[in-house]
Amino acid sequence: MSLEKFKGVFVAFYSAYDDEGNVSPERAKKLAQYYIDKGVKGLYVGGSSGEGVLQSEEERKVILEAVMEVAKGKTTIIAHIGANSTVESVRLAKHASDLGVDAVSSIPCVYYGFSPEAVKKHWTAMIEASEVPFIIYHIPQTTRFNLPVSLLEEMAKLDKVIGIKCSSESTFELQQFKAMGERAKQGEFLVFNGPDEQFIAGRVIGADSGIGGTYGVMPELFFKLNEYVIAGDLVKARKLQDEVNEVIKGLLSGPSLYAVCKYILKLRGIETGEVRGPMLPISTKEHVELAERLNNRIQELIEEYK
Repeated sequence: MSLEKFKGVFVAFYSAYDDEGNVSPERAKKLAQYYIDKGVKGLYVGGSSGEGVLQSEEERKVILEAVMEVAKGKTTIIAHIGANSTVESVRLAKHASDLGVDAVSSIPCVYYGFSPEAVKKHWTAMIEASEVPFIIYHIPQTTRFNLPVSLLEEMAKLDKVIGIKCSSESTFELQQFKAMGERAKQGEFLVFNGPDEQFIAGRVIGADSGIGGTYGVMPELFFKLNEYVIAGDLVKARKLQDEVNEVIKGLLSGPSLYAVCKYILKLRGIETGEVRGPMLPISTKEHVELAERLNNRIQELIEEYK
């Protein structure tokens, strides 16, 4: 199986709600088309940026169905199917597989402080329920589960497990996962860089691709970063990463990261509704002005790095 369709810049798809806070298939379709038109390699649907853990099972299915209606066959779709219970995760896995996504992905089970053996059983149940490849989602700062290399080795030996989205803040860990995955696989094992602010560091040390939440407001800049890395032009890559990181710092200074990102899209005519509580929305003049300044800066950088 060729893994080329999984290599590139993947936007972590934002939530899409109507003005009453209900999931909106229409807005999800418009957002998906927006990214297809931008030329992204793929979309990661239902993850952190998509507020999947704040949505019901049915809501998650509705959003994925809407995205697939627009994007199937046009860009690579990875569906995040992780939920607190294995039974719900399995249903989401079957649903995504039946829709024809390119891969499914999942965080570990959370809250109770599960053992590696419990996490393995949780992931394996999803893998067995689906007909498509599986990508581990490692984000210990939110799940509080530190993936042992020994568990990664066991998982990587399974045929359907093709890679890992590594969102920890350690490039050493990313490199170790890449090396262990390839040894266990005795071949190619994908690593997706998670921390947007470390995109070039992750790519240089072994990541094949990136999946990011801030890519959604500036995919063009991450296309350019990836282009510089491929060309080996790390001087230009570092300069642009510095610029991008200043934008990211600004995005993080608002009420919540995704609230600011979604408001920037609103300024561009892409309505996705507010973030769902308990995340805080844009609610003050200062928040609006922050989003406007960041949007203007992003546009300036896109022009500068054309």
